Amino acid sequence: MSVYTHMVEDIHLPDMIEVHQKFSGPRTADVEQAVKVELHRKGADQVIKPGMSVAITGGSRGICKIPVILKAVVAFCREQGAVPFIFPAMGSHGGGTAEGQKKVLESLGVTEAFCGCEIRATMEVTQISMTKEGHPVYMDAYAAEADAVIVVNRIKPHTAFRGPYESGLMKMMTIGMGKHTGASVCHRAGFGRMHHLIPLFGREVLKSGKIALGLAVLENACDETCHVEALFPDEFETREPELLKQAYGLMGRLPFEQADVLIVDEIGKDYSGEGADPNISGAFPTPYATGGLQAERRVCLGLSKASHGCGYGCGLFDTISKRLYDQLDLDATYTNAITNTVLTAVRIPMMLPNDRDAIKTALRCCNHGDLAHPRIIRIANTAHIEKIYISEALAEEARKNPNLELVGKPEPFPFDERGNLTDF
Repeated sequence: MSVYTHMVEDIHLPDMIEVHQKFSGPRTADVEQAVKVELHRKGADQVIKPGMSVAITGGSRGICKIPVILKAVVAFCREQGAVPFIFPAMGSHGGGTAEGQKKVLESLGVTEAFCGCEIRATMEVTQISMTKEGHPVYMDAYAAEADAVIVVNRIKPHTAFRGPYESGLMKMMTIGMGKHTGASVCHRAGFGRMHHLIPLFGREVLKSGKIALGLAVLENACDETCHVEALFPDEFETREPELLKQAYGLMGRLPFEQADVLIVDEIGKDYSGEGADPNISGAFPTPYATGGLQAERRVCLGLSKASHGCGYGCGLFDTISKRLYDQLDLDATYTNAITNTVLTAVRIPMMLPNDRDAIKTALRCCNHGDLAHPRIIRIANTAHIEKIYISEALAEEARKNPNLELVGKPEPFPFDERGNLTDF
């Protein structure tokens, strides 16, 4: 037994209670049909013509039903007699390689077989413009060669800055479609300027005449599709800020303002750009955004398979388990950080031999809580917080919340023989 493991041997972990959150809000039952209806309603056939080559964006985020959404867009293009293809629009993700980015799409279920079209992946770019402030504006080479581009993305609060355009269509045109080269140009100024640069770059992309259509997606608090809306290019600037306001209102949150320790079983690019959405976890990578849970210590235990080793965001935690450390691909992780210039997010936290020691160490190092009755919250990831676990110290507060249902009786942490937690 190591010295530091011995130091937390006597730390008592409280029993945990399963809690279900009741989120209200809309939900789209048939997403594929909703996309089809919306494209026809909008009159998208006015801009998608027979014989046109149409590039459709494929992002790296785990958007609900994204394979189905893209498949529906592809099918619509084919109905018009166009020749659609999907291209990775994800900046430097996937290790900054064409092969890696195609693998990211495939891990999300976006495959040629399912979507019914070719996936064309390259890291080559074409300069299409220059901003009035002198920044070169780039576009994926395949997209730049196409007759038209359809931008498909979820509108969502960003994890590192605030502005009228956060995660959405304008950012995808600025960062995602610019590949590693374009993302580096925009990120070089830092997240403190992102609220200014996204519309600055986005307007230049719109002026190129390549963008035929946008499809904005909103999700409810359970990360389910609840709204799809097609936009013509001249609507992007005015409509996206309105949709972002709606997204803020729909966003899920943890039902407590403060905790001593937050445990996140798994982080990953399929859950958030930061691995764990800071709007929920409260662990932001920059000072340009705030919110979420106020926790004195945060613990992360694993990395999602869909991240392909990219552990961007692990540095926002205080302790991690060795099993997460063993999953890290530093090439992919550091490529992401160097591109966006936020290095704090990839620092390696204190790494403990197993989950139990990672949790105990975090609790041992809390300065303000009651160690005899600690406030602990455990979640699977920040994308799915309908079911959470809370310590007994939070039970009374939870019982007073009409949107929470306590399930079963308090139970000890379910550690296996190696000291790691069993499945959530």
